Amino acid sequence: MDPLDRIDELIAMVEQARSVPMSRNNCMVDRGEMIAALDELRAELPADLRRAAALLEERDKIMEAGKREADRIISEGEAEHARLVSVNEITVSAEHEGARIIAEARAEAQRLREEVDDYVDTALANFEQFLTRALASIERGRDKMHALREIGTFAGDEPDRPLPF
Repeated sequence: MDPLDRIDELIAMVEQARSVPMSRNNCMVDRGEMIAALDELRAELPADLRRAAALLEERDKIMEAGKREADRIISEGEAEHARLVSVNEITVSAEHEGARIIAEARAEAQRLREEVDDYVDTALANFEQFLTRALASIERGRDKMHALREIGTFAGDEPDRPLPF
């Protein structure tokens, strides 16, 4: 029987007991019956108390295991957070470094384009001067040839004479 039911039974026994004459608070209870009921209660209580203590101990173990698991999960979460932040920082740093390298490469490409343009412009200017001198020389040669033709040196009357130019 449940110890609480046993206690309820004892209370009922006392409530139903006859009152002592000329007393409001005292009653007569069968001593043997009361002692037997209390002995039964005493016999039942240690087992129930042990069960209750074991349940409390089990509860404490479960709570401690739950706390350890919660601490482990929190620790893993914090570690994962730190890893993700680190990965994010590395990614951001790599993106900045990549942007810097691209900017440097574009600046270097622009500098090289300008150098090539200057070189090609200089080469074309030199070639233009060469062509201008060559054209002037060709023009002078043609002018001489026309002038000689007009004065008749090519008439053929002096075959051994060298050409004047």
